[in-house]
Amino acid sequence: MPTPLRTPRVNNNDDVVRLIRVHVNAGDAVKVGDLVAEVETEKASYTVEAEQSGFVLAVIPELEAMVEVGSVLLWIGTAPDESIPVQEAVASASAVAEPTVKAAQLLAKYGLRASDVPASGARLSATDVEDFVSRNGTRPRTEATRGAHVVEPASNPEVPGTFEELSTNERGMLRTVLWQRQHAVPGYVELAYDASAWERAAIEYQKQERLLMNPLLALMAFRLVDVVKRHQRLNATMIGERRLVYDTINVGFTVQSDSTLYLAVVRDAGNMTCREFIDRLAQLQRNAMAHRLRGEEASGATVAFTSMARWNVMRHIPVLPPHTSLTVAHSAPSSDGHAYLGATYDHRVLTGFDALAALAEISRMETLA
Repeated sequence: MPTPLRTPRVNNNDDVVRLIRVHVNAGDAVKVGDLVAEVETEKASYTVEAEQSGFVLAVIPELEAMVEVGSVLLWIGTAPDESIPVQEAVASASAVAEPTVKAAQLLAKYGLRASDVPASGARLSATDVEDFVSRNGTRPRTEATRGAHVVEPASNPEVPGTFEELSTNERGMLRTVLWQRQHAVPGYVELAYDASAWERAAIEYQKQERLLMNPLLALMAFRLVDVVKRHQRLNATMIGERRLVYDTINVGFTVQSDSTLYLAVVRDAGNMTCREFIDRLAQLQRNAMAHRLRGEEASGATVAFTSMARWNVMRHIPVLPPHTSLTVAHSAPSSDGHAYLGATYDHRVLTGFDALAALAEISRMETLA
């Protein structure tokens, strides 16, 4: 019997996604876990995997189509010649609604395409665009930002070269950098602290819990969770002229695997014990190292932690993931046991004092629970 593979939800606020790549064709044999497609929103990208073994019967939406979350992306059957429900297949394909004149003017004002904005009716209305802009905090295009969404330069450089397509993760990094450039007002502060105290505590915790690996970074990231629980504004972002304070604490933690940089996300970290957090983070790190992170494991961060200590980097300034206001940077200690904690923060949400106060709390070694 044919089984539908439905379009996943990449972000809680997005009801449609764009189909950007299809890796299979009708008739192809697939196994559970095989990569079959890639979808994206303005904020994140997601790799779609086969949920059962069998044969691809049909891919429903066209490439670059805006597809409703939950609609049928493709059909998988036990034999390559099975039939699929025709009416549902047709209904699953999503066409781009034609904008009204006023909607077209607003699209031009904000540098959007009609396919970027979900339509509430047969045509894309000005209200649809206004709601989309308000929900996503999109700013009008100015001369300074005109072309900011364009990946390729307006004119090619004089030196010849070969264009290369970006991978899913590289496109995600591009969107992250552009979000900081176009929306956030980033600032940076740093604080010197006694790293040796943290190192001693990590070694003691490792012995106490009989852990195979030194949990220093996980413990410091969990300390960040504890600080955020007491200061909720750290766990927020700005949407238009309103501050959105998140209901849950989702900690993004950078993991370098070969040449790929992942942001693994521990969701609902505020309701975890220290050991639960360490175990979940360790699982995500293993998934990232094997290039097997699922979409929900690499999206939805509300605050972030990153470290370059393994490369003996003494200081670095991280980039804010989209819709976060704080990223804490951990670096290698000097020979005397001192080190620097840094923080990139969104000045629309936090002041330098807010970020520095958070670093001061993280740097202080307290009892680990």
